[in-house]
Amino acid sequence: MKTLIALEGIEFIAFHGFYDEERKKGNTFSVDVQVEVKSFDAIDDNINDTVNYEKVYEIVEDEMSKTKKLIETVAYAIIQRLREINNVTSVRIKLTKHNPPIKGKVQKASVEMRI
Repeated sequence: MKTLIALEGIEFIAFHGFYDEERKKGNTFSVDVQVEVKSFDAIDDNINDTVNYEKVYEIVEDEMSKTKKLIETVAYAIIQRLREINNVTSVRIKLTKHNPPIKGKVQKASVEMRI
């Protein structure tokens, strides 16, 4: 059985951006993350058979607090850490920057990675 666990719409104010002004001013970011676990024994009802949502959130929160120029770098760091969780076999992340500093009206810029 394939078991997917997701946290969607996690929001942060963070300071990622290529331009100095972005790293000073900050912006709103949202993260959707999904992990697949090796197995899940519903009969046992044991958290060790799955992934603790709090642990996933803590990893995302920690990496979002580390200022980077590229959201791709942030997404990659999150994936690498989530892969270290026992029982995780794959990870998908979508990291979105709201109102990116681009000429014209752009609501969001996103990067999605899967491993």
